[in-house]
Amino acid sequence: MTELHTAAVPAPGRLFGVSLGPGDPGLITRRAWALLERADAVWTYPVRSLRKESYALDIALRGGLALPAQHQPLLFPMTHDVEKLARHWLKAAETVKALLATGQDVLFLVEGDASTYASFCYLARVLRELDAEARIDIVPGVTSFNAACARLQLPLSEQDDTIAIVPAAYGIAAVEKMLDDFDTLVLMKVKPLLDDLIDLLARRGLLAHSRFIEKAGSPVERIVHDVAELKGTQVNYLSLLLVKNPGRVRGDMQRGCRKKTSTEIEEETLG
Repeated sequence: MTELHTAAVPAPGRLFGVSLGPGDPGLITRRAWALLERADAVWTYPVRSLRKESYALDIALRGGLALPAQHQPLLFPMTHDVEKLARHWLKAAETVKALLATGQDVLFLVEGDASTYASFCYLARVLRELDAEARIDIVPGVTSFNAACARLQLPLSEQDDTIAIVPAAYGIAAVEKMLDDFDTLVLMKVKPLLDDLIDLLARRGLLAHSRFIEKAGSPVERIVHDVAELKGTQVNYLSLLLVKNPGRVRGDMQRGCRKKTSTEIEEETLG
């Protein structure tokens, strides 16, 4: 009798969201570095168009890591078109799913932190929709705002400070409301609204307490202390404003925490 031999199906690989920090390769964690040194893993990385370089890939290469034989860009376009985004997220997830099915681990390179406003969040979500059993790990990293505070030598928070980290695209009205409630604002991706934000900060007397930083930690990092001088200029997409709000009215302290003001209590009751 002829024996039939069935080829073993490899166990699916694992997807890693590998955080690289905002631009300085020295901020890559030991765990991320060890993964990137593996010769048997596939590198994937986001690009905004097929004609653009990947900023995440650039961080790894500037750190001296060698581009592996297996690597592939994944397209995450800059658009607010929901249907177009969904198509590209699906295509990226399908590409990763096919790679994982071969038994290979896939590393998705992420500037900053993979859990914070990162393309990896969409990739992981859609991959789980395609395969509920997909194995996914996230390697945390240094965020742009933590790196910015270190470069500026400003604390992100002190004692019981309140902090808001928000894309500036929520609009001027939303940012102004947050100035009443938070001691520190980190305004991400300020490029589209920069002039309006400068006007708001001038009106609220906060320009002297604001700092701008672009591509923190990279060779082309830019820090601006006089934020008003940026009005009418172009800035990079990877930029943020750090706004301190020292004049904010606070409640009294109660056992180490601030008492809520009567207005806050009334709003909660009515809400």
